[in-house]
Amino acid sequence: MRLRLLLLALGTFAVGTDTMVTAGILGLVARDLDVSVPAAGQMVTVFALSYALLAPVLAALTSRWPRRRLLLTALTVFTAGNALSALAPTYELLLATRVLAAAGAALYTPTASAVATAIVPPERRGRALATILGGMTVATALGVPLGTWLGRGDWRLTMWLVVVLGAVAFAGLALLLRELPAPAAAPSLRERLTPLRDRRVLGAAATTFVYFLAFNSVYIYLATAMRPATGGDSGRLSLILLASGIASVAGTWIGGRAVDRLGVRTVLLTGSAVAAAAFTSLPWAAQSMPGALVYAVLAPIAGWSVSIALPHRLASLAPANAPLLLSLNSSALYLGMAAGGAAGSASIALLGDRWFPLAAGVLALAAAGMAAVTTRTRRAGASAPGAEASGIHDRPQPPRVPA
Repeated sequence: MRLRLLLLALGTFAVGTDTMVTAGILGLVARDLDVSVPAAGQMVTVFALSYALLAPVLAALTSRWPRRRLLLTALTVFTAGNALSALAPTYELLLATRVLAAAGAALYTPTASAVATAIVPPERRGRALATILGGMTVATALGVPLGTWLGRGDWRLTMWLVVVLGAVAFAGLALLLRELPAPAAAPSLRERLTPLRDRRVLGAAATTFVYFLAFNSVYIYLATAMRPATGGDSGRLSLILLASGIASVAGTWIGGRAVDRLGVRTVLLTGSAVAAAAFTSLPWAAQSMPGALVYAVLAPIAGWSVSIALPHRLASLAPANAPLLLSLNSSALYLGMAAGGAAGSASIALLGDRWFPLAAGVLALAAAGMAAVTTRTRRAGASAPGAEASGIHDRPQPPRVPA
């Protein structure tokens, strides 16, 4: 059981490195391809937007595929897309290759999450999701600092690192991943869309979008926010990213256990409030390296704890439709990432390099308010039938994985 979860996490490690490392090489991409840094930042936007739009569509188109074949196909597409990114001679072709890489990632991550929730007992679903998302957090701890350091002279070396990671993940799954749950009959398109009529589902997806909009409006421009502390030194920035990555791993571990023991609502509200406080304090914390490092630890712990609670809650609303709901959560997450690039840029233009994280603090508070409203406890006597489905009180039954 544990081995299968770790094998699935290998793939999310590769995807996480690709998703997060781009922020550390934007300046090099801009100089090499003769574009502005904001234009280079569209690499993030194009990848995230493509992921968001393709995840539910690809989930429907591949619903009858065996899960193992789908996971391997996804990693093939993802790895090929990154190889083409490393070879892209022009800015326009680079953006096109990001769409292909995003398609592979959009196929892989929701499928891996759905498989993980299906192969563990219901009381361990939070920890199973934490293991899968742990691949992404370990990527922030190891892949992102390594990629930033490796690409300090040539950003294409960073993309080749992602290619190697994708190939290693493919090899591990191909050789060792066996005995996945037998696929169930694929639901019709009408059945797949039924959960979208549930206001709880839409509310949960909206909360995911706003939260990651807040988080990524700072993360994408973290080098800008941290410039007073780093003085533009790449070594200092790598140290901050390393601290952030290690804290992300801790946040995933804490979040998985907190969801199982304390419940989704507590983790959502507490984590969002702590993240809002961290964003709001960043203009002062970034004035020194010690303050920057404190932020680099606090914000990821809160952020990744919430990132565990969000998909757990969505899957709990309709366990039989967990793959669709998890792809919806991924879409909302990556839409938030795509919008975060634009929101961060607008915040910098409006508030300046020092104060722009204040806007993220407001957005994080808005996400906390949405979570408070959409997960509020029902009055006694009215919650029994739906308590389990809400994902707030009791732990749900394990979902089935469609073909």
